Amino acid sequence: MYVCMCHAVTEDQVRKAIDAGADSPRQIARGCKAGTDCGSCVRRIQALLGEHGARPCPTARLAAKLGLAEPQAQAAVAPVAAAAPAAPAPVVPLRAA
Repeated sequence: MYVCMCHAVTEDQVRKAIDAGADSPRQIARGCKAGTDCGSCVRRIQALLGEHGARPCPTARLAAKLGLAEPQAQAAVAPVAAAAPAAPAPVVPLRAA
């Protein structure tokens, strides 16, 4: 399966780079250019790195630092939160220039 459509990089190529020692999206990009164009593949590259024990993506580190719940824990809370709809944001009219 393709990870990076811009540079035709497959999951196999990314896994081989990880096996060769790459432990960040930047290091993967140095070898095959994946993630250097539109960037839509970077999350998948981070997931593949995580599957191989590499450092987690910056978002995961930030969530851990802030003490936020894991996605599985949030899924259990989500139905309760969905039962109480939030109040709509007030509408502020724009002034004509």
